[in-house]
Amino acid sequence: MLAIATLLVISIVQAPRCEAYDLFAPVTDYFANWFTRVDRTQAEQPHWMTPLVTVTPRLEQEYRYDQLWQSQPRGKALNNFGANKGLELIPADPIEVILGVPGYIVQGGTGKKASGWADETFLIKYRLLSANEESGNYILSLFLGVSVPTGDDPMSLRETIYTPTIALGKGWGNFDIQSTVAAALPDGGMNRLGSPLLWNTTFQYHIEQFFLWPEVETNYTWWPNGERVGKSQLFLTPGVILGRFPVWKRLRFVIGAGYQVAVTKNPLFNNGVVLSVRTPF
Repeated sequence: MLAIATLLVISIVQAPRCEAYDLFAPVTDYFANWFTRVDRTQAEQPHWMTPLVTVTPRLEQEYRYDQLWQSQPRGKALNNFGANKGLELIPADPIEVILGVPGYIVQGGTGKKASGWADETFLIKYRLLSANEESGNYILSLFLGVSVPTGDDPMSLRETIYTPTIALGKGWGNFDIQSTVAAALPDGGMNRLGSPLLWNTTFQYHIEQFFLWPEVETNYTWWPNGERVGKSQLFLTPGVILGRFPVWKRLRFVIGAGYQVAVTKNPLFNNGVVLSVRTPF
């Protein structure tokens, strides 16, 4: 009788544990297989470098910090610490999410000086189709970016902005072209902000033996409405990126810099330096 009672108690105690294990096993397996899933996802796409300004159509997993120094009209200057880059993750195939860290902006030079945090940003990528270098060397993705007005005045845009984007790329040997077409759509303040169209294209080459990626970007914006209605701006951005240098296990290191030059009249800024530091993992 004691043996039967003991077995009954053991069965009662163990039953919830089995149920709990069955309940959380998929979550445990999901995180245990995270890097296996990331490697499989990235193996199905080209292995180009993420450009300095153009958002790559590739799915990437890294932490990124950018620094901007801009010379603005009428002697003003703007420094952006972080540029709203942040944590990039691949939670599922074929999806990437970017959790932006608000940049800290300092506006100086002549005239009124100001500083504060920028708005919070998020981005989700969905890769429609891709092929790695051995299978065609191309990629096509859709993005949706969201900017939430959480920043300090006067750095905040004061409206939520949605940015749907089409991104594509094609490579030929060590040369590739990556391009995005997007529209920034505010949920208010249209007379002030407008809904600008943005077209960024990167021409990139890989010198493999030196971990070197020289590139030239074109960064174009046109305002069909808003305060800048009818105006457009075009920047040329030559730059170079070095990486992916091995650091430890999966961890890599990437650093790049470029110089943006306005080639059209009345741009938002005249020229600027872009510094980008990334740690893919």
